[in-house]
Amino acid sequence: MSSHHAHGGDGSSAGLNGAWEQLTEGLWRQNPTFVMMLGMCPTLAVTVSAVNALSMGVATALVLIASCALVSLLRRIVPKEVRIATYIVIIATFVTVIDYAIQAVSLKLYDALGAFIQLIVVNCIILGRAEAHASKNPPIPAMLNAAGMGAGFTIGLLSLGVVREILGAGTLFGISLFGPHFQPWVVMVLPPGGFFVLGSWLLVFAWWEKRKRRLAAGASTTAVPSRG
Repeated sequence: MSSHHAHGGDGSSAGLNGAWEQLTEGLWRQNPTFVMMLGMCPTLAVTVSAVNALSMGVATALVLIASCALVSLLRRIVPKEVRIATYIVIIATFVTVIDYAIQAVSLKLYDALGAFIQLIVVNCIILGRAEAHASKNPPIPAMLNAAGMGAGFTIGLLSLGVVREILGAGTLFGISLFGPHFQPWVVMVLPPGGFFVLGSWLLVFAWWEKRKRRLAAGASTTAVPSRG
């Protein structure tokens, strides 16, 4: 009896670990913005402010989660020959819902995001997740993976939007940080600013990964003599 309980415990912990892996994959190891370099068009275009970046990230994440859930539910029904067309119809349906929702909430935000809301339909992240993951997994893992990817994309957009708004306008979420005498860096709200900030973040993450590997290598070399 006790062994049965132990086995059940192992199964649930393995399930939790698997769920955590699905959720965190998109946050760091497979981050859509900084690792896979997907969705660069909206990433560079809408991140002139933190509000725009957050709104675009959340809209994309909601479409991603809903699309992957439906693709997963229909994975045994949709014929292989028309699966990509089916995925695009599903994604387009949820994008239309989000499009009207943003119009209803804020016309100013809708105008700021412009055509990039509709362009979520052709975002590689969503179609890629639908094809590579949701079409092969049950709904819960598919949704967890999509949520992680959506969160990773939102964090990527925010990382750019926050820096560009602070340096380009002296504000954060519209709140003034430096007072009336701040001289904004105009380049930060122009297209080149997006490339500068993205490049800077990529340098930071590359340095961090290199440092982590160096520390791990140092720890393993110091551990060997002590064992001997």
